[in-house]
Amino acid sequence: MILYHGSNLEIEVVDFNESKPGKDFGIGFYLSPKIWQAQEMAEKKALLLGGNPTVTLFDYDEQAALANAGIAYLCYERYCIEWGKFVKMNRDNKSRIQLHSYDIIYGPIANDNIGLQMRRIDAGMIDWDQFVKELEFKGGETYQYFFGTEKSLKYLRKL
Repeated sequence: MILYHGSNLEIEVVDFNESKPGKDFGIGFYLSPKIWQAQEMAEKKALLLGGNPTVTLFDYDEQAALANAGIAYLCYERYCIEWGKFVKMNRDNKSRIQLHSYDIIYGPIANDNIGLQMRRIDAGMIDWDQFVKELEFKGGETYQYFFGTEKSLKYLRKL
């Protein structure tokens, strides 16, 4: 499967030290199954950090990763309470200490609108059930792959 990483530069080697805390699934390397999504991210990164919008392609051997019992894999097929709580836990974590032990995660991206909804939860304006209902009503979710350990990177090959 081809996955795409959008940035302001070509990714030659994945370096977890470049990942910032407070991301959806924690410190790791994020890729998209959609080239347009990676291109949008590349344009944002280039605007913020300089450089040129660049999409780097990777081949992900998902079959081999899923067949390996030593790979801890988590999959969220859609918005749900568990996904929301997991993302909130990771977004609230500003340290470089990973709060979970998953190697690879697949699930929806929490965009700026979802961040707003999470702040509404914090303020007691909505509960988790309402959070999911509102996200499902809006639709249009996009998905991401997270690779969070060195052993997970064995299933990625730069193209």
